[in-house]
Amino acid sequence: MLRKPYLAFLGDAPSSVTAKTALGVRQWCPDDIVGQWSLPGCGIDLDLPEMTPGQARADGAASLLIGVAPRGGKLPESWRAHLVTAVEAGLDIVSGLHDRLSDIPELAEAAARTGRALHDVRHNDRSFAIASGRKRAGKRLLTVGTDCALGKKYTALAIAQAMQKRAMLADFRATGQTGIIIAGEGIAMDTVGADFLSGAAEALTPDAADDHWDIIEGQGSLFHPAYAPVTLGLVHGSQPDAIILCHDPARAAVTGFPDYPLPSLAEAAKAYVCAARLTNPAARIVAVSLNTLELSDEAARQAASDAETELGVPCFDPLRFGIDAAIDAIAAL
Repeated sequence: MLRKPYLAFLGDAPSSVTAKTALGVRQWCPDDIVGQWSLPGCGIDLDLPEMTPGQARADGAASLLIGVAPRGGKLPESWRAHLVTAVEAGLDIVSGLHDRLSDIPELAEAAARTGRALHDVRHNDRSFAIASGRKRAGKRLLTVGTDCALGKKYTALAIAQAMQKRAMLADFRATGQTGIIIAGEGIAMDTVGADFLSGAAEALTPDAADDHWDIIEGQGSLFHPAYAPVTLGLVHGSQPDAIILCHDPARAAVTGFPDYPLPSLAEAAKAYVCAARLTNPAARIVAVSLNTLELSDEAARQAASDAETELGVPCFDPLRFGIDAAIDAIAAL
């Protein structure tokens, strides 16, 4: 469990390209972030009050969130003294970087001395059993994709939010570092050994009330030459009753792998349903979520119409239009 609210540390990052974590928290849980702390040269602005750690602690902040990810997920040495300052001001540190906070001697010493916690959400020290395959009580929805980084997390957050507004029992289940920071808990699936991925997914989504929905953030893609294994383990362990297929219609090939063209929606839907039905024979595609950031409004709506025709399910963009029809489809299950 992470202590909220956060002070977002933006460091001296020159642009918002690397600020996915800070921007995600700002958008999806604005009440959980009290201000921002920027160093000279920073080119990011979350439109929040600029605060020092001491000021943020006095204003109720409980943790410093490292909101940017430098190249390679490495923590710059020039940031270390600033993190120590935050710990000494009474803040926990929350990081989604590859470098472990506890491996920084001066930071580990300051945390031990002050009783503050260092949270490396990208790293997972928990042990998980292998999957049981047992059908669990409750209902589950999993977001999946034709590629990485095209809206699986945003779709899951938007669906959970929309269901809660209808007084449906629904909780977002985070499976990646930014999702965990937004939710305050979860399991970073890409840190779990292959044999235990499905068991970790079972642990993330235990038995629940019959009318309760776990809305599970997807990871990777079955069509990604590097990240397909984490996707398959998550599909099997989450045992989804409902699947939302996420896609970017402006994208022709797997990002970073130009020799791997994206599948059609029909091909992707068939593959995901086949995989999911190993552990839940009733699994089905209930909607398509499009990332239409690169499209005009007219082109976006045409792409949605084409997707609905191809798969026979509602299609929406979680940040632009159409989510009500998807919620209707989920509620009908």
